[in-house]
Amino acid sequence: MNYYDGQGFMVPKKLKVKSAKQLNGATVCVQPGTTNELNLADCFRANRMTFKPVVIEKLEEVLNAYFAGRCDVFTTDHSGLIALRATRAPSPTTTSSCPRSSPRSRSGRRCATATTAGSTSSSGRCSRMIEAEELGLIQKNIDQRPAAPTRRSSASSARAATSARCSASTTSGRCNIVKQVGNYGESFDANLKPLGFERGLNRLWNQGGLLYAPPMR
Repeated sequence: MNYYDGQGFMVPKKLKVKSAKQLNGATVCVQPGTTNELNLADCFRANRMTFKPVVIEKLEEVLNAYFAGRCDVFTTDHSGLIALRATRAPSPTTTSSCPRSSPRSRSGRRCATATTAGSTSSSGRCSRMIEAEELGLIQKNIDQRPAAPTRRSSASSARAATSARCSASTTSGRCNIVKQVGNYGESFDANLKPLGFERGLNRLWNQGGLLYAPPMR
């Protein structure tokens, strides 16, 4: 998986909402027949809150209803809310995630499907970017041959071995992807963070997130 998403809520800043748990009694715009509609009901029920749905089928119309003030809240996937906030909001809005919202993955690809070091598939590139971040390898140091200290942790040993292989090769796919766009964190910070995305579930597994890459020799 290269990105985990979840459902969220778009709320006008004037309501001063910091958490979805503050939305008890809110009027919520949502598209019918979607997973978002079902998750909305589950979220409010789980938190013992009530809401009034405003169900509108077409995205354009539901957005117009929200921005016109016909509902307090608009709900859809969190990534979609950030994109819509950046491109469609006529005035500042904020987004709030639903507590206990189930994460959903993007692209349908599993990084674990890569099986060879030279893999050029999307899943292979994703795995290598995640692995590089875990090892502390960045765009600037991926091909620098490291010094050889007398004692190393397993992580620093792996980092040193990977750097050594990269410095000795000009054609390694696993090295070139990091040289070109950085590790996963660098790419996230460069492309998604400026839009308002936070790492959240997309942190590394050893930093409280869900992302990991299988070892590759």
